[in-house]
Amino acid sequence: MNFLKGEKKLSDLSRFHKMFLIVLISMGSSIIYMPVYLKNVFYEPLMVGLGVSNEQLGALVGMYGIMATILYIPSGIVADKVRVRTLAWVGFAATALAVFWYAAMPSYGVLLFIFGLMAVTTILIWWGTRFKLVRLVSSEEEYPKNIGFSYGLYGVAGLIFNMIALGVFGMIADQTRGVTTVLIIMGAIILLFGILSFFFIPKFEGEIKTDGKSFNLSEFAEALRHPGAWLASISMFFICFVYQGMNYTTPFLTNVFGASLGLVSVVGMIRTYGITLISSPILGKVAEKINSPAKVIMVISAVAALCYGSFLILPKTAAMAIVVAVIMVVLGFVGNGAFGIASSQLTETKVPIHVFGAATGMVSVIGFLPESFMHQWFGGMIDRQGNAAFTTIFGILIVCAVLSIGASLLVRRYAKKHTGTGEDKKIVKEVDTAVE
Repeated sequence: MNFLKGEKKLSDLSRFHKMFLIVLISMGSSIIYMPVYLKNVFYEPLMVGLGVSNEQLGALVGMYGIMATILYIPSGIVADKVRVRTLAWVGFAATALAVFWYAAMPSYGVLLFIFGLMAVTTILIWWGTRFKLVRLVSSEEEYPKNIGFSYGLYGVAGLIFNMIALGVFGMIADQTRGVTTVLIIMGAIILLFGILSFFFIPKFEGEIKTDGKSFNLSEFAEALRHPGAWLASISMFFICFVYQGMNYTTPFLTNVFGASLGLVSVVGMIRTYGITLISSPILGKVAEKINSPAKVIMVISAVAALCYGSFLILPKTAAMAIVVAVIMVVLGFVGNGAFGIASSQLTETKVPIHVFGAATGMVSVIGFLPESFMHQWFGGMIDRQGNAAFTTIFGILIVCAVLSIGASLLVRRYAKKHTGTGEDKKIVKEVDTAVE
């Protein structure tokens, strides 16, 4: 373990060690959030297994979203002041303990507390660790390639871990036992990642900021005064609605079309993880080629609106389940793609580089706000209205897609009216990862 002694520079690490760390942190970034978002793929088994209503299931994710919104900006300060090795192993280990508690199937009130606790472990402690570590083990020239590789590993890990979960649900008929078993397995894997992080992530030279400039109120105030930061944040708000709303196609396919758990789960995995392997890179390249993320977002938001609209008019028969599944995958492509490039609009609106960090924090807080209330809202609709609620839910998501088009149109108009500096262009390739 000589590589753990003292501070290390990039040149001190072997190629194998660097690649191992990228694989570790990238796959870890997928598994650490799975217990929170298990309902995205296994909606019905989780709801039945926990013995909760749709609204209560949504409120659990809503609690996580509320806490995450509060913690996004403080997490940036923590990331600047604490070593990535400490953040990684503590974040993994603490999350694993929370997941084991979750697996014990406590009361609903305790579950709310656990989801809030997981926001502390995964956002305040762990948030940003992936990008920081990939940057620390990459030269400036290698970083774009390595972060792209990291995105691929994230998607692959999501598919693998969810296939394991699907196998467990297939073997265990009792859904409460199934949920418990899946959570125990996830907790064990997360704990393993924590142990590996403790033993294999070194202390890096120069990774801790000592200049006291990690949080500057004047820069944050300047970001608040910049119209471009507000336009990008508003756009992200509606895109988040469209993106998170995709998860309600899972109970829609189950409840309305009577699709099997196997079909629903596989489609959910492809929509959430598999399609991510190609959507963000492809749409990111298109945005770069035409030099306008906003134009791309306008088009794919229109496609998303059409996808949601199709759910309203398709015949509600079992024979249409495959058609709906295909549309879900298309929706996953555009939804994941829009979410992946939305923050690039900060560059398009010429947000100055010296306030860019503050602006990304602003986008995180405002843009991800729907996660704190929409799941409980939509879940409550399903409890009260049954399958009829999906008409209202998809109608709301269509409106949000249209408003996303409007927000990106305003971004485009603002960008045309304001000429940026050469400095602004230097950050265009880094923006997508700034608020991931």
